[in-house]
Amino acid sequence: MPVSVDEEVVMPRWLRDHALTVAMFGAFLVFLVLQSVFGWQTHNEELAEFGAAPTSWPAYLRSGHFMESVFENWESEFLQMGGYVLLTAYLVQRGSAESKPVGQTDRPEDDERRATADSPWPVRAGGLPLVVYRNSLSIALLLIFAGSFVGHLLGGTAAYNEQQALQSGAPPIGAWEFLGTSEFWFQSMQNWQSEFLAVGTLIVLSIFLRQHASPESKPVTAAHAHTGD
Repeated sequence: MPVSVDEEVVMPRWLRDHALTVAMFGAFLVFLVLQSVFGWQTHNEELAEFGAAPTSWPAYLRSGHFMESVFENWESEFLQMGGYVLLTAYLVQRGSAESKPVGQTDRPEDDERRATADSPWPVRAGGLPLVVYRNSLSIALLLIFAGSFVGHLLGGTAAYNEQQALQSGAPPIGAWEFLGTSEFWFQSMQNWQSEFLAVGTLIVLSIFLRQHASPESKPVTAAHAHTGD
């Protein structure tokens, strides 16, 4: 029997089933590598201005300059995602695809008494495992935020000390001291505000605008007052 050219031939099943994750993490890796290359070039240009020797790319990957730039952005992203997941559990926006319906608390499917043999084991176990699992998504995102915050602080301290040494020969400071500087919080706030602006904009625009076939949008035919996906 001849094999027809269908979706299975064009795209393997494993790739089709995980295409969104592959696309997102593939783009992440590409942009992270490009960030490191352009950051390395920028950093060497800054070193040249002070008559310092350029650094190699592998050495740059271990530098405060690179660590600070990476974790500074991860920090804001995961704060926004963790905060968004947590806030949408309790707050609503009438008409938004990013909100649960007005007046809804837990969904019927959130009731552990409806657990089946296919439900995750913490749901079937009950007790503390269930309590943790019911909040595990926001917990995981906020823990990644906390780790990124520490990475930003340590990388920022190293970058600040290197910059101060080049500019004025000032002695290095510790991470706790850098935490108290306006420089650290300026870096954080400029990212935090933009993340919450982006999410807030999506929440409001999804009331009136549509993207067909996207789960982040209400159906094209849905009324503006319709709340949820």
